Amino acid sequence: MKSKFSSRVPWREKLEKPQQPKLVKVPPKMSRFGQGTMLIPTPKLVDELIRRIPKGKLVTVGELRRKLAADFAADVTCPLTTGIFVRIAAEAAEEDRANGRRRITPYWRVVKDDGGLNPKFPGGEHLQARWLRSEGLSIVRKGERAVVLDFEKCLAILK
Repeated sequence: MKSKFSSRVPWREKLEKPQQPKLVKVPPKMSRFGQGTMLIPTPKLVDELIRRIPKGKLVTVGELRRKLAADFAADVTCPLTTGIFVRIAAEAAEEDRANGRRRITPYWRVVKDDGGLNPKFPGGEHLQARWLRSEGLSIVRKGERAVVLDFEKCLAILK
């Protein structure tokens, strides 16, 4: 599926850019997310976590952030960079699919903290819903938004 968002740099290159995670003090403007230390992850770390989500299971962005913070003994994980890196993992996966790879990162298993689908994923909510339905999950409309029905029952806890 071709992304409606193009990039001059291939998504795979963005995903594999050599960089290290950083621990920083939570900036005052982000204090609503917590106090103490904040992890700035890498796209590769986020991608590796997403690859661990079993078929038919879901993980919220909040759970990704919780697991990353725990792995690095941080108090919180930056919500902004985590969201961007989930998106990079999704776009790289679709780039891989277009290049004939069969095993790609199952980004469609990542939902918002309320079970909502992500309109910024490649193909938007429509494609994410199609992949989730193929794994046995039900998608319903809540007003303008698409959400996974009873998503709480499908959540995986990342260990």
